[in-house]
Amino acid sequence: MTKEKRNRAWYGKQDRDGFIHRSWMKNQGFPDHAFDGRPVIGICNTWSELTPCNSGLRDLAEGVKRGVWEAGGFPVEFPVMSLGETQMKPTAMLFRNLLAMDVEESIRAYGIDGVVLLGGCDKTTPGQLMGAASVDLPTIVVSSGPMLNGKWQGKDIGSGTDVWKFSEAVRAGEMTLKDFMAAESGMSRSKGVCMTMGTASTMASLVEAMGMSLPTNAALPAVDARRMALAHMTGKRIVEMVEEELKLSDIMTRESLENAILTNAAVGGSTNAVVHLLAIAGRIGIDLNLDDFGLGSDVPLLVNCMPSGKYLMEDFCYAGGVPVVLKELGDRLRPARTVLGGDISAFAEGAECWNDDVIRPMSNPLKPAAGLKVLRGNLAPNGAIIKPSAASDHLLEHEGEAYVFESIEDLKANINRDDLPVTADTVLVLKGCGPKGYPGMPEVGNMPIPSKLVKEGVKDMVRISDARMSGTAYGTVVLHVSPEAQAGGPLALVKTGDRVRMSVAEGQLEVLISDAELAERQAQWQPDPPHYTRGYAKMYVDHVLQADQGADLDFLVGKDTRPVTRESH
Repeated sequence: MTKEKRNRAWYGKQDRDGFIHRSWMKNQGFPDHAFDGRPVIGICNTWSELTPCNSGLRDLAEGVKRGVWEAGGFPVEFPVMSLGETQMKPTAMLFRNLLAMDVEESIRAYGIDGVVLLGGCDKTTPGQLMGAASVDLPTIVVSSGPMLNGKWQGKDIGSGTDVWKFSEAVRAGEMTLKDFMAAESGMSRSKGVCMTMGTASTMASLVEAMGMSLPTNAALPAVDARRMALAHMTGKRIVEMVEEELKLSDIMTRESLENAILTNAAVGGSTNAVVHLLAIAGRIGIDLNLDDFGLGSDVPLLVNCMPSGKYLMEDFCYAGGVPVVLKELGDRLRPARTVLGGDISAFAEGAECWNDDVIRPMSNPLKPAAGLKVLRGNLAPNGAIIKPSAASDHLLEHEGEAYVFESIEDLKANINRDDLPVTADTVLVLKGCGPKGYPGMPEVGNMPIPSKLVKEGVKDMVRISDARMSGTAYGTVVLHVSPEAQAGGPLALVKTGDRVRMSVAEGQLEVLISDAELAERQAQWQPDPPHYTRGYAKMYVDHVLQADQGADLDFLVGKDTRPVTRESH
């Protein structure tokens, strides 16, 4: 016997409460039979004009609705907070958990049986998945898709990656300011997320690898008609998932998270995937930790996309996209269920590579082992991460004197000083940019090279912070140092002139001073006063977990799937 639909507690009652729920919905022109017990599908939309990456989602929602109606469901679209990565201050990451709260409580409070998550921009996808995981209804994702390749002066240019390159070229006198400004309009020339393998396209790729979307969802360009068709088919499939009682937790298992880690390595994905996967796992109740990311450490880099390679997401799509990557991973993939009900291996069936320079075979990878590396030591007792595929090989084993910036303001005020006492061997250290310190853990970890060194031709140097960096960024950058400086981690105790040693091969990150000296400095240390004393930001600072735990709020970890029984009238 089929279980009664969740929506019947709202729309199936023949009493005053049922009258209220149905009658007010009918003011939109819905007929009686829309409330006849068919699946009610929520379309959770992060569309916003202040989130350019998600500007196409309003159209995609219409495609989802077509599919829901076709399958005999009743689609209802609802908005949630939208996080514009390129527009929000101090950082969109500060609000990821707020979006997750919005998504969770909206799904719980409304009479829906399943949900389609429409996201794209960096923090919208993980924030939506976190919120949905805590309610655990049948759930499926449609991503906004990447922009078309950027074009300027007859060549392809990529979001973020070329911004950093062009900016440094201007500082080095290798590019005019006029050319820099001219590139601006050619870089973002269609709706969609960054067309580099930044955090948005990384998370879309991992969603597909976890089986939480239909195949090809990650790479189809935002303006490609096939994305609208995919939205239609997603709407059709979510109705079937409700009938099958196929919940999010049936799909997002430990095995699917491990497949995400393996895929992240193969595509050269963003370091931000670490904090997002950890947070999602915490909502589902899976004990995922930093050490688990070692699963991807020996996976070859297969996808030749910026920032780790030279191509862009449009090229990745035309080469075959994520299904080809899954096919190449082959037996490394863990058996795991998908939104289609079968195993993830089905996503790779029939996949063909149409450009083996864009998606390399295992026999000819871009790099032999380029997964994210976890570093530990007296500078990062709870761990830090580095992305070797985006780093300089000669710096992966390095020792040098630290030059410390105590805050982002300190860095901005002094990084371009001609008398800054740094050399190419100096290790730049930035404090106060973790979850509590900034707050929100911004993407400032890829500190600019000091201008005096830029003029000498220095292109990279070791940089260490408790911050994150954009998935589009590159360089020998150590990130997510935990505990952060504001929480009293050893990073707070480092002084200019201390020697720092990093060995990626050994997974080591150490400041070369004695335990006794560290203890003495710890005894004298005081945290900086908080930047916020009220509102959401204060709640965030008071309750945010450290980076190695996913930077979720402590009271949001886990789920609550109990039915809501109390009425509002």
